[in-house]
This record gives sequence, structure tokens and C-alpha cells, in this order.
Amino acid sequence: MGDYGRDIEFGYFLVPNAADPLLATARLADRLGIDLIGVQDHPYQRRYVDTWALMPMILAATERVRVFPDVANLPLRQPAVLAKTAASLDLLSGGRFELGLGAGAFWDAIEAYGGPRRTPGEARRALAEAIEVIRRIWGAERGLRFEGEHYRLAGAQPGPRPAHPIGIWLGAGGPKTLELTGRAADGWVPSSSWAPPERLPGLNAVIDEAARAAGREPADIRRVYNVNGTITDGPGGGFLNGPAEQWADELTDLAVAYGMDTFVLWAEGDQETQLRRFAEEVVPEVRARVAAERAA
Repeated sequence: MGDYGRDIEFGYFLVPNAADPLLATARLADRLGIDLIGVQDHPYQRRYVDTWALMPMILAATERVRVFPDVANLPLRQPAVLAKTAASLDLLSGGRFELGLGAGAFWDAIEAYGGPRRTPGEARRALAEAIEVIRRIWGAERGLRFEGEHYRLAGAQPGPRPAHPIGIWLGAGGPKTLELTGRAADGWVPSSSWAPPERLPGLNAVIDEAARAAGREPADIRRVYNVNGTITDGPGGGFLNGPAEQWADELTDLAVAYGMDTFVLWAEGDQETQLRRFAEEVVPEVRARVAAERAA
């Protein structure tokens, strides 16, 4: 485990608070050169706009930034329709959509919204089935049939095709969902709040072993890290809580020593200030340092 050699990218975690200037913030991220905007998907949160209404608005309001659900709430999103929506957004935006996918959490809230309550095993199996359903809907075969424990296709028709090969990135933490990531997904989306750096080697190792067992290269799997913290003017106060120089040091280390290739800022404090500082002070420095480390 170490540097997988993938291109380094940077994103912004846009919390979908209805009272916030969501589209203005998305346009700012686009102008600042941020690569990705991730939006969490919790439909039962009363203060949030719906993620699948916000994402097309972001794509329509921006020119180059890519958008993904960070991560989609599978128990409340039927996978065949999810696949159709994802392909449509990708096609309409010129290839600017990726699909983060989660097995579900907060089961009381999901059940309150009419969704199923699943055990960890059921949630994992449903996630595996959903990946298969989604890939089939994105394919060219007609009259699709699939009979699973949780999902089925009964002569379904695919289409439209996405504008580019959409990545399926799993928000996974347990060993069996990590194995599923290595075996069947295109990316992994952990958060620093529950997967701090000291846990990353062990978690990455599970993904890598499963990838190799499936005949895949570990480097084929993107590692998208939601990084929670604050860029400050004063001295450092712990991991990802300090000046831009500290952030550059820590993110560079996460790339070249821990294998993470995409960093999505989940900022605390004034969002515009944090986003600007990240894009203008941290991102170019990390790009330069990672390039120098790799050249050496």
C-alpha cells in the first residue's frame, strides 16, 4: 500500500442546506478550478433540498466541475431508475456526472420515509445487486432480466447510454463491503471522520486483495477521501486543523504514502472563505508537491 500513481483531484462537499446559497457556492467552486462537487443524500433531513434535484441544477449552473452524490441513499433510490437518472445527467452535462453509492444508514429515518429496514448483510447484498442492475441499464443489451433478493429486472430496456464511463464509487467501511468495492466498484469513498489516516492502510489492503482476487489492478480503483477540517491562520490544532501549509503537508502525505487520490473538502467555518483558501492556497501546493515526490 502506498502511492497508486493516479492523477490527484480535488472536490468540495456541498451540504444541501435549503437556506444556503447552494448554486452560488457551486459556481464559485467551478470558477476556482475545483474538479468535483459531492452532495450527501439524506432525503429525510427536513432542512435539506433533495440531492437529486440539486445536482442537475448544479450541472446546469456550471461549466466544467463534475458532480456526484456523496453517497446516494440506495434504500430510497430504486437502482434501475437511479441508473437512468445518472446516465441522463451525464449525457445532458457532457460527461460530468459520477455515481457515489451507499448501502444505507439511519434506518429509522429511511423506514420513516417508506424505505426498507435492512440488516448489514441484507444491505450489502442489495448493494451488490444494485451495482449489477445499474451496469446492465447502462449497457446495450435489450430485454434485461435479473432476479435478485432485493431487485429484479423483467424484460427492461436500457438507455440512454452515458456520455462517458460513469464511475461507481462505494461509501464502504465494513470488510465485506470493502471486498465488494475491490471486486466490483470503480472507487471508494471514505470520510476522515470515521476512516482517519491510521486506519487507511488496513482498509485499502482489503480492497486491494479483493481486486487482485478478481483479476483487477488495485490502481484501477479511485480513492475519494472526504476530508473534514478547517484551514486556519494560526498554529495547527491537530489533523486537518491548521494553516494551508499544514494542509498541503498532510494531503501530500495522504497521496504518496496512503494512496488517496481525490480530496473532497468538508469544511468547518465560513464556507466561501474555506473553499477559496482550499482552491487557491492548498490545491496548487499539493499538486506541485505530489508531482515532485513522484519525480524523485
